[in-house]
Amino acid sequence: MLQISRLRTQKEAIIDAYKKRNVTEAQIAEISNVIKLDDERKAVQTENDALLAKVNSISKEIGDFFKNGEKEKAASAKEEVAKVKERSKVLETQMKDIQDRIFEGLLTLPNVPHNLVPAGNTEEDNEVYKAWGKELPKLADDAKPHWELAEKYTLIDFKLGVKITGAGFPLYRGRGAKLERALINFFLDEAGKAGYEEIMPPLLVNEDSARGTGQLPDKEGQMYHATVDDLYLIPTAEVPVTNMYRDVILNASDFPIKLTAYTPCFRREAGSYGSDVKGLNRVHQFNKVEVVQLQHPDKSYETFDEMLLHVEGILQKLELPYRILRLCGGDLGFASSLTYDFEVYSAAQKKWLEVSSVSNFETFQSNRLKLRYKGEDGKKHLAHSLNGSALALARIVAALLENNQTSDGITIPEVLRKYTGFDIID
Repeated sequence: MLQISRLRTQKEAIIDAYKKRNVTEAQIAEISNVIKLDDERKAVQTENDALLAKVNSISKEIGDFFKNGEKEKAASAKEEVAKVKERSKVLETQMKDIQDRIFEGLLTLPNVPHNLVPAGNTEEDNEVYKAWGKELPKLADDAKPHWELAEKYTLIDFKLGVKITGAGFPLYRGRGAKLERALINFFLDEAGKAGYEEIMPPLLVNEDSARGTGQLPDKEGQMYHATVDDLYLIPTAEVPVTNMYRDVILNASDFPIKLTAYTPCFRREAGSYGSDVKGLNRVHQFNKVEVVQLQHPDKSYETFDEMLLHVEGILQKLELPYRILRLCGGDLGFASSLTYDFEVYSAAQKKWLEVSSVSNFETFQSNRLKLRYKGEDGKKHLAHSLNGSALALARIVAALLENNQTSDGITIPEVLRKYTGFDIID
C-alpha cells in the first residue's frame, strides 16, 4: 500500500510511472480522491483537537468555580463541556469514516513500478535479462511430453487426481513422489546453506494476512476461500511467512531477516484453458519452496540481486536450461515494484515454463503490515520486503522428466541422486 505522504509529494511521478501498468482511469482518479479525503481528515482532526483543548480548559475553570463557591458558573461550564464532548464524538465518527474511505482507496492502488521496469501490456513485452549460455537440448523425434512419461513410468496419476478432487490436482506416486520429495529437500538444503531460517507455517491464513501481502483484494478471485471460518488457503508461503512480522517494530541491526518455507500452494487459476494447462503446466495445487527477506531500504536491491543468484545457482545445479525475464509493467504483480521471472526450457514441448518469480515490494507490503524498524535517527521507518520461488516444483518436474529422457529411461541429475536414492527411472 502506498503512503499518502508519497502520493502528495510524488503525485505526477507516480501517475507517469503508472503508464507502464494497465491501470484504470478510476485508479488514477483515486490518487486525487485519497489526497482530498486526507485533507478532509486533517480539517476534522484540527477542529476536534481544538474542541478537546477547550474541554481541558473549561474543566480547569470548573474546579476554580467550585473552590470559589460559584456553583451556577460551574454548572453552566459543565453543560458547555457536555455539548463540546457531543460535538467531539460526531467529529470522531466522521474521522473514522474518512479514514476507512482512505484505506479502501489506497487498497485499489498498485505499487509504483521501478525505473528498470519496461513499458508493455502483456508477457510478450517482457525483456530477456539473461539467457542460458549453452545450446538448448534436442531430443529424439519420438520424445514424449511429461504427462505421457508420468503415465509410462507410473510417476503421476492425473486421472486419479481428477477422481479424488478434480482437474489440476495431480497425484504423485512411487518414484514420482520420491522425486518430488527429493526436490523439496534439495531446495530447502540450498536455502539453509544460504543462511535462510526454515519455517513451517500454517496453510490457511485470515483476511488480515491475505490483505497484508497484497493478495486481497487484488487476487481474491484466485484464492480458495473457506467461507465458514473465513480463512484462505495460501497461494504461496510468502503470505504466512511475511505476516510473521505484521505489526512488528524491528531494530536496524536485525536486518537482513532471511526465511524459507516449503508448503503446498493453492490457486484457482480461474480462466485457464488450452494446451498451457496440460499435465503439470498449470495446476491448482503444487509444492513450492519460498525464500523471503526483510531488509533495510538502502540494501534491498543488493539483496534482490543476491536472491536472483540463489535461484540461478539451483537451476545450474539441476542442469536445466533457463532464462531470466524482466517483467514489463502490464505483467507486473499488483504489489511488486520489480519482478524477474525464471523460466526453464521444456524440450519435449519446445517452450519455456515459468518456475520462479523474484520480487522486490519495497515498502508496499510493509506499509500494509505496519512492519517498521527503528532507524539511527530514532524514528520508525518502513522496511523493504522481498520474496522468490526457490523453486516451484510442478514445472521443474515437467522439465526434468522431458529433458532427461533417454532410450533407457529418465536420468536423475547428479545433485539429486543422494536425495532420490536412484540414478534413473526405468
